[in-house]
Amino acid sequence: MTTPNIILTGFMGTGKTAVGQAVAERLGRWFVDMDAIIEQRAGRPISAIFAQEGEPFFRQMEEELCRELAQEQNLVIATGGGALLPAANRQALGASGVLICLNASVDAILARLGDAADRPLLAGPERRARVEALLAQRAASYQAVAHQIDTDGLTVDQAAERVIRLARRVGSEPLRIPVHYPGGSYPILIGDGLLAELGQAMAGAGLTPGRCAVVSQPAIAAAQADALLAGLAEAGFDPALVEMPDGEAHKNLATVAGLIDAFVAAGLDRRSPVIALGGGVVGDVAGFAAAIYLRGVPLVQAPTSLLAMVDASVGGKTGVDLPQGKNLVGAFKQPALVAIDPETLKSLPSDEFRSGLAEVVKAGMIGDAELFEVMEGRRGGAAPPLSLPSLIARAVQVKVAVVTEDPFEQGRRAALNLGHTFGHAYETLSGYQLRHGEGVSMGLAAATRLAARLALCEPALVQRVESLLSRLDLPIRAPGFAPDAVLAAMATDKKRVGGRLRFVLPRGLGVVELVDDAPVPEVRAVLAELAA
Repeated sequence: MTTPNIILTGFMGTGKTAVGQAVAERLGRWFVDMDAIIEQRAGRPISAIFAQEGEPFFRQMEEELCRELAQEQNLVIATGGGALLPAANRQALGASGVLICLNASVDAILARLGDAADRPLLAGPERRARVEALLAQRAASYQAVAHQIDTDGLTVDQAAERVIRLARRVGSEPLRIPVHYPGGSYPILIGDGLLAELGQAMAGAGLTPGRCAVVSQPAIAAAQADALLAGLAEAGFDPALVEMPDGEAHKNLATVAGLIDAFVAAGLDRRSPVIALGGGVVGDVAGFAAAIYLRGVPLVQAPTSLLAMVDASVGGKTGVDLPQGKNLVGAFKQPALVAIDPETLKSLPSDEFRSGLAEVVKAGMIGDAELFEVMEGRRGGAAPPLSLPSLIARAVQVKVAVVTEDPFEQGRRAALNLGHTFGHAYETLSGYQLRHGEGVSMGLAAATRLAARLALCEPALVQRVESLLSRLDLPIRAPGFAPDAVLAAMATDKKRVGGRLRFVLPRGLGVVELVDDAPVPEVRAVLAELAA
């Protein structure tokens, strides 16, 4: 696969060669130093070329090499300090990839160059004055490069990381899905490497740089927080990392109280964003804390699990559990921004990833039959396999369509509870040892069986749903969960109305129906089938 070049230009001593080598090593690319190639081809150092042939001859060699390298891909290129002064050279190399100008102060340049005698343009006394004069002479050409990085105070590794992040951002702008609700809107951004750029995205969304809090869990923070915190600081934010305990068992009011105490200690004010870095539990708890702290502070969702990406982070619902049931205390808190970085899933355990796939299946059943069929493999050549970002985007778009129509769960939004009346009961009875996605998977199987019993859908749909869930290694049976115990757990479900349970049941792929009066004997019969 070919990928665009990364071209580093700028004045001598700004770090082009050292940083370029580090970038190439990290990305597994070839590194090209234009000055080194010219020296190799000429069989003599650049200082000798200047002395024997003159600067115009050297510049002609640079021009020819620029045109040659512009035909290549997968390279990291360090240009000479004057190689891209001509607009034609900038255009030629810039068309082959991402062009980045490295900058540094005069003091930093002089310190890095030291007493090197191989810089013909700096020959003679008064090196500082010569550097200042050349920088002024070249300023317009350097400033014509769209992307700039100041390397003052950065190590080579730090500068290389910024180059990589910038190149990724420029080379692959994130997918943007707008979400509208009464009184406002927010964007959902989906793109690899987005977590490290979240600070810039937050500033772009209108959030005020300054104090903020990153709420996460220890394992997630260890894997993901460093890049996020560095990016926030670079964008002018002053982040405090606040950790909460792992697990659904800590999705409770005690954890919320602990977060509030941490927000006070960190000095958060009403403009200070709270960033939820983690899965659905972190998003729900941090979101609820953001909703009630100082009567509401800005919330940013940065989901790191597939389940949170396609479901929990979208739509503004937050909440915590009580011993009697899931999410019995909560609030609607619309985020200012949702940033989905699929690269964070690389550190997600495989069983957690599979758990999230249940929500993707649910999205297909609710509003995207083609997504369901692609996951089944039924569409064959009619539709190409979905990349992970595309899979996430398709599921997110289903939820966005629903929550835009019904932002406060007054009607259509209930469709998102497909499988959840059963699933939440299973989770509660398991003492929350059952993953949410596993509960949803069992609930999807139960809801489809109930729909078939009530003649709402064709019996063949039961086989299709259960076959797909099984192929994804998700549970479709509930051994050990007695039907009467599950019915009792459903009695505390927050979705009940007038003492009656509400079930969302499928009529077919992409079509669901809200049912308030499902006969209890039929529900018990389904529960008994799954428990067997």
